[in-house]
Amino acid sequence: MRPITSEYDYLSQMVPHHEDAITAARQLQRSNRPEMRQLGQSIVTTQTAEVGKMKGWLEQWYRQSPAPSPSGTTMPDLSGLSGDQLDKAFLQHMIPHHMMAIMMSQQLLMHGEAQHAEVADFARKVRDGQWAEVRTMRQYLAQWFGQQNMPCMPGMPGMTPGPHMSGMPGMTPGPHSGTPGGPTPTEPSPTGT
Repeated sequence: MRPITSEYDYLSQMVPHHEDAITAARQLQRSNRPEMRQLGQSIVTTQTAEVGKMKGWLEQWYRQSPAPSPSGTTMPDLSGLSGDQLDKAFLQHMIPHHMMAIMMSQQLLMHGEAQHAEVADFARKVRDGQWAEVRTMRQYLAQWFGQQNMPCMPGMPGMTPGPHMSGMPGMTPGPHSGTPGGPTPTEPSPTGT
């Protein structure tokens, strides 16, 4: 993941990132668990709509810039897996995949890179919606596979939500168990307060 340095950068990286998630989530139609089929359908529906919105903004505001192109997938090919193998592999890879989108969204917001209010609102929605899904997926991993404290980023052991992510809503353990909220101390409020 490259750092987010502009609104265009955010949108052009997020489109292929979402498309990667959609491809993987479609595989969950074959899951034996209704919860996983529902999660997959929710990701496909939500992120397909979001890709359409982002492509529309890129066309409207950044027509002269290069079109988004995948920089390599972070999701494995799940087509040969089934049963528990499919569900576990999906969860183990989609959690860090979602964490990347959360961090990209938070970077855009914290650095004030959004040029349009609708993109800032969109980034908040992606951040908060995907964080809720991460919490659900972590519960599934623990419940079905006994897996606790799974690293959030592949190859980076210990990257679990904690104090080092305190600038991100819902990332610090506390009484609200990671409920995303309004502006963080590092994110300017829309009203400037």
